[in-house]
Amino acid sequence: MSNENTTVIPYTRDEILTILKEVKDPEIPPISIVDLGIVTGVDVSDNNDVHITLTPTFAGCPALKIMEDMVADRLKQVDNIGSVSVKTTFDVTWTTDLITEEGKRALLKHGLAPPKKNPGYMELDVLSDTPCPYCNSRNTELKSPFGPTLCRSLHYCNNCLQAFEGFKPV
Repeated sequence: MSNENTTVIPYTRDEILTILKEVKDPEIPPISIVDLGIVTGVDVSDNNDVHITLTPTFAGCPALKIMEDMVADRLKQVDNIGSVSVKTTFDVTWTTDLITEEGKRALLKHGLAPPKKNPGYMELDVLSDTPCPYCNSRNTELKSPFGPTLCRSLHYCNNCLQAFEGFKPV
């Protein structure tokens, strides 16, 4: 019986993030959790044990456990990955500024107006100037600053006559 030494080449942070781009947000399926900005920590040991830290968009997010499980399940499918741990933390504050440009395009494709850069405060004027995700018109009205989730607002486009949701800059 030979005792072969096999060298494990550790995955890089970027390689793990590329793999996790396949994990989609349960509430907005066109956007990955990476592009949504909720993967805030990736640690890979020399023997390919992977620890992922997630920061939810808000404290009461009902999909937290589902996302943790989806991340763990996806990483366990990858060859040469050792142990996998996923934890959710609020050590990093999530803001819409963490959404990537690819993520903003995915939101738009889903019919959600992507958020503007977070001004550090929330006023109705910020929400009122939301372009329509369907026709890009700025001839829109804020119908309600409160949408189906805490991070969305409700709008109406006077050009294409479509109702739409906007992603609040938070």
